[in-house]
Amino acid sequence: MTTVGCAPAGTPLPLGIDTPFVLYGHRPSPNIGAVGATIPPVVRALGLSPAARAWDFLSIALSVIAADESTTRTTSADGWTRQIKLTVAVIDPHFWNTAAPRLEEALRFLTADIWKLEFIEGGYLPGPPNPIKVRNEDVVCLLSGGMDSLIGAIDLVAAGHVPFLVSQIAKGDKHDQRAFAQRIAKQAMHLQVNHNASPPGPSERSQRARSMMFFGIGILAATCLQSYGKGAAVELFVPENGFISLNVPLTPMRLGSLSTRTTHPFYLAKIQEVLNAAGLNVKLVNPYQYKTKGEMLADCKNQPLLQQLIGSSTSCGRYARTGFRQCGRCVPCLVRRSQRWRS
Repeated sequence: MTTVGCAPAGTPLPLGIDTPFVLYGHRPSPNIGAVGATIPPVVRALGLSPAARAWDFLSIALSVIAADESTTRTTSADGWTRQIKLTVAVIDPHFWNTAAPRLEEALRFLTADIWKLEFIEGGYLPGPPNPIKVRNEDVVCLLSGGMDSLIGAIDLVAAGHVPFLVSQIAKGDKHDQRAFAQRIAKQAMHLQVNHNASPPGPSERSQRARSMMFFGIGILAATCLQSYGKGAAVELFVPENGFISLNVPLTPMRLGSLSTRTTHPFYLAKIQEVLNAAGLNVKLVNPYQYKTKGEMLADCKNQPLLQQLIGSSTSCGRYARTGFRQCGRCVPCLVRRSQRWRS
């Protein structure tokens, strides 16, 4: 079993950690990794003051990303399934240790690994910015730069919502994410961050845990809304067509987590259970669970705007590896190409 530990600078990790990481900081030495260093300055610069439990959830999400990227699959017994013990410093370790079994179940489904989570004191909780900018948006929407999230954001605005847009920066997508946000909801807040995980050793490329980061920053944003502060539930929209959400394996070589499960309804339900137990009044919503990509495209509520922006959206699972061009052959590309035959 590989042991990974993540804590802010100054918080000691238990002895025996194979791979230590600094949370929200930079690498102090070649033998220690780092993750999330750029997030607190961005959040503070925007005047946001997230809830303590939201910071804890983001710390967990970042730590899962760190463990996922630093633990290679090639050394596991079957070449895929890893055994990972992850220790994370949080503000409320008592609660999170009670929630650990739920999180472990969600992560096992997401990555097909065997996870053991342990939470210790010393988590990250920054002081509030001065001034705090209370946000009046009424929902949060993930905006990845892909076609589905583009349609999701357009539809929310067309329905009269003012979305707080949240993006995980991916190489090649940063400019398009920003351009989409400006065109879709110019007056709304757009939070763009990157986990900046820097393992001390080789990196694992499968990245099955990456959606934890999406939810981490989305939940962080949701707790900054004025409506959340008044006790209302905030909807966090995760726009994804139903076929890719289920990601049905097209061949025996894609069974299980060999196909990604980033927005699978079972996984979303398990994360929702954790949020409910944590008292985080955020509801995960995929409004397109029962639609194909073609149906999403045809039913988009602002067709002129969609046609202007869709050419810049990205679906390719190999985008960074193909010179920032869509390959046309991976499953996401094939699904995108098939949308014309939606009927």
